Amino acid sequence: MSAFKVLAPGGFTMVQDNGRFGYQQMGIPVCGVLDSFASKGANILVGNDENQAVLEITVMGPSLEITKQMDIALTGAKMGMTLNDKPIEQWKSIRVNPGDILTISQIQSGCRSYLAFSGGLKVPKIMGSFSTYVGGKIGGFMGRPLQKGDILQTNDAQVLNKPRSFPCDYIPAYLPNIVVRAILGPQDDYFDQGIIALFETEYMVTAKANRMGYRLQGAPVSIKKGMPQSIVSEPSMPGSIQIPPDEQPIILLVEQTVGGYAKIATVISTDLSKVAQTTPGDTIRFEKTDLKTAHMLYMEERKKTAKIKELL
Repeated sequence: MSAFKVLAPGGFTMVQDNGRFGYQQMGIPVCGVLDSFASKGANILVGNDENQAVLEITVMGPSLEITKQMDIALTGAKMGMTLNDKPIEQWKSIRVNPGDILTISQIQSGCRSYLAFSGGLKVPKIMGSFSTYVGGKIGGFMGRPLQKGDILQTNDAQVLNKPRSFPCDYIPAYLPNIVVRAILGPQDDYFDQGIIALFETEYMVTAKANRMGYRLQGAPVSIKKGMPQSIVSEPSMPGSIQIPPDEQPIILLVEQTVGGYAKIATVISTDLSKVAQTTPGDTIRFEKTDLKTAHMLYMEERKKTAKIKELL
């Protein structure tokens, strides 16, 4: 049985889960949601497993005609949302019924929001994941963003006994000026003054920002004299900060598998969601950290998610 019909797809709306792992050596990127905390929160609010398929909505939201009774929840970037032209809130579970019209409008803060449905979206699992890889035209719903007229299904699930609301203290603020933590390496030996520039100045997010990576603009991150401008292409990971010949940093994200420029540092995983919630014109400052701190912050985020489950 169908769950909803797409009346308008929004800016860039597609099915994602927590990612596709173990295939990067074949050129298949991780993909998955860019803000895992918001995505997990949406799933928890409707009673799903954290890794169920959700809709990742970028900048402008879709309009959906509901065809099945279920619970939904929208988290992440602040967007206007109405049900049958009446405003409804984010970070809460909402009961919808056949014939309802759900409309999600433009972002007010942040960049990406996540819409979960009770039971999770019913799409084929490809290479262990529901995630859409647009470049490879695989996963998600037909390997592409949603289009007008698409009809999607959800897995069977019981609706909630009572509505759920996300604890206010745990709802992130999406700010236009952020600080993200990064670990030096793997090619930090290619830089000296460039390291100082990266960590002591502010960088602006340019219009060249997507799921592959975010190009930044600011003080040049210069390579040591005598060092090559590029390296032999090697595997990259989400968060790698790559420095091309123009000396302007690129933060690689989830749809990139290799890189041919020196990587001065790597943004820690718990801060990547902050990067993904910025838009062109926002600013980013980098702060040095180490692997031990990164592991500690990762464990703290897992504990926070577990605590939220208890509270709900």
